Amino acid sequence: MLTNKGKYGLKAMVHLSGLAPGALAQVQDMADTNNIPKKFLDQILSELRNAGLVFSKKGKGGGYALARPAAQITVGQIVRVLDGPLAPIQCASVTAYRSCDDCADEKVCTVRLVMVKARNAIAEVLDNHTLADMRALAASDLSPLSYQI
Repeated sequence: MLTNKGKYGLKAMVHLSGLAPGALAQVQDMADTNNIPKKFLDQILSELRNAGLVFSKKGKGGGYALARPAAQITVGQIVRVLDGPLAPIQCASVTAYRSCDDCADEKVCTVRLVMVKARNAIAEVLDNHTLADMRALAASDLSPLSYQI
């Protein structure tokens, strides 16, 4: 499940994707616009900066912007930075794999086999949609119920 940290991070990144080239967004403005607690957003943006997804400028006229074009940042990258691996259990993870202590043979473990399918389905969606795609979705007239990925 996507945590509030992941959800707020995605909202902030979509906000940044809507800035004019060269423009910077101040944390308070992003927090107010997206209904995110400012202190929490500061922490989220720090993690995104450390991951190289955003950059910041301090001082008067400072703020945050995307570190690269919105079309080059996937939803999956953001979620992994903020919420960790996409897999529901560790033995199904690609990036943080660990075998389970209670599994005799993971090649036939039905729980793992289904969780690998779930992980792959989630990754397929998140890794094939960018911030630019999210921005376009927000600007479209499609309701969430009628939108098909």
